[in-house]
Amino acid sequence: MAHLLGAEKIHVALPDRVLLDAVTLGIEDGDRIGVVGRNGDGKSTLLRVLAGAQTPDDGRVTVRGGLRVGALSQQDVAEIGESVRSRVVGDRPEHEWASDPRIRDVLSGLLGELDLDAELTSLSGGQLRRVHLAELLVRDVDVMLLDEPTNHLDVEGISWLAGHLKRRWPSRSGGIVVVTHDRWFLDEVCTRMWEVHDGVVDPFEGGYAAYVLQRVERDRQAAAIEAKRQNLMRKELAWLRRGAPARTSKPKFRIDAANELIAGEPPLRDTVELTQLATSRLGRDVIDLEGVTAGYEGRAVIQDVTLHVGPADRIGVLGPNGAGKSTLLALVTGDLDPMAGRVKRGKTVTVQQVTQKLEGLAEHLDERVSDVVGRYRTTFRAGKDEVTPGQLLERLGFTTAHQKVRVGSLSGGQQRRLDLLLTLLDEPNVLVLDEPTNDMDTDMLAAMEDLLDTWPGPLIVVSHDRYLLERVTDLQYAVLDGHVRHLPGGVEQYLALRAAGAGEGDARTSAGASEASAPAPDAQPTAASPVTGLSGRELREAQKALSAVERRMEKLTRRAEELTAQMTSHDPGDVSGLQELGATLQEVQGELAETEERWLELSEQVG
Repeated sequence: MAHLLGAEKIHVALPDRVLLDAVTLGIEDGDRIGVVGRNGDGKSTLLRVLAGAQTPDDGRVTVRGGLRVGALSQQDVAEIGESVRSRVVGDRPEHEWASDPRIRDVLSGLLGELDLDAELTSLSGGQLRRVHLAELLVRDVDVMLLDEPTNHLDVEGISWLAGHLKRRWPSRSGGIVVVTHDRWFLDEVCTRMWEVHDGVVDPFEGGYAAYVLQRVERDRQAAAIEAKRQNLMRKELAWLRRGAPARTSKPKFRIDAANELIAGEPPLRDTVELTQLATSRLGRDVIDLEGVTAGYEGRAVIQDVTLHVGPADRIGVLGPNGAGKSTLLALVTGDLDPMAGRVKRGKTVTVQQVTQKLEGLAEHLDERVSDVVGRYRTTFRAGKDEVTPGQLLERLGFTTAHQKVRVGSLSGGQQRRLDLLLTLLDEPNVLVLDEPTNDMDTDMLAAMEDLLDTWPGPLIVVSHDRYLLERVTDLQYAVLDGHVRHLPGGVEQYLALRAAGAGEGDARTSAGASEASAPAPDAQPTAASPVTGLSGRELREAQKALSAVERRMEKLTRRAEELTAQMTSHDPGDVSGLQELGATLQEVQGELAETEERWLELSEQVG
């Protein structure tokens, strides 16, 4: 492959540490490279050096003659008087850029809800970020350097961006280097990985899943030094092999090697034990929304919502911005009363929410981390283990030095982790997380997920991070068109619903729908459907099979809920009975997983 851009022995140092120490690397034609590493270890610095925006202290960057490089930084600039149109397409006449399918795709995919004549200074931070991304995507470049392009994009916006990059950049065309904490995006787009740590850049072949496998192998060889990180990544690998992504062809690693590494690795969560703990803390009745309509100032945002939250339910909530996710959370937390219907709560229920605004830290900004955490009791139950608050701090990446720092001086990701920890130490029995992954690197996301695996109670998560939702929740719901809908098919079903037009009336932050429009419901395909490629008869048979599978999924879901309820009400002293119920539940969940896989296959066939 042809060399495009490279670095030779580049050295970048800060007053207190070295970020890049004699790093040599290269980008070849066709490379799709994801960059991971701890926050502050030099990922963004590496991209700035490669883009020519920062001069290294030593070494040099080599660029092939005539190469066009485009870069997206994390700094978004809005000039007074400049419009969205002028920033993205410049002064080109409308007939020129409107006839370019690539530009149309970018405008509809990222800026569909924006007025092109709006001034940049009037936009929100998320809208301005997407304008900068659109500006880069419409340009003709050979190498694209993207620093956190998924920030401020929702699930379908991230899905659209991944699809756009793969359509625009065929496997042997140009190069892409992307820094992002979105692990699904890394695995979907990238074929190579760079890990930046301790002044060096380690290369890995394959996407994020392959990186996890190779890192486990590397960590195993240095177990004495990396024991804690090794165990955490082994658990991550176990989920990648056993969880939803393992039912697709995406993981690009040797399955035999992965199976050998995770042999004997226990399940992510002890469902039976967590259910028993949750029931002992909560009882069988937690929170029930029955026919609820809710909103603000007399205007309904969500209508006729019925939702049952059981003592061990782990629920993920999806939906475009403005659809009503925050309204749903406010009903769960008790911050909002319904306009109609009723919300039933168990007598012992205490709900706490970790918000995007980090409200739980406001009163502690001038205090040291160790002083704030030191006020809590000496032990905390994490699954089967009793751990101290200090040990929890270590699990979430706080070194001894970090614990002496003022809370207000912590980075955004550190503050978010501390807020989660303080919430857990307050001992609620229902936990609500609103976009908990912001500002966290992949290692800290894995550490947070590991801690949440020991949470013995209902967990409700709103997030645009697809990987997180599939990793820590077992049930997914979508807020669309003012209603809450169960998603047996998970995130894939949500994206299919959005592509089909569900929720078009919602205030959307990014459009992720396909360019191809679905046929009218009453349209009868003649030979082969242009959307599915099936003949009319084949399409009808596939639709019939899909309906049957959906009915089977609903039946299995109800059966799983019944078994869970039986376990919560079962005599805790009857261990054999609980084990029998647990085994039956696992069988039902296994059949449900296979049925969901069949549902996904049929959904793709019928469009």
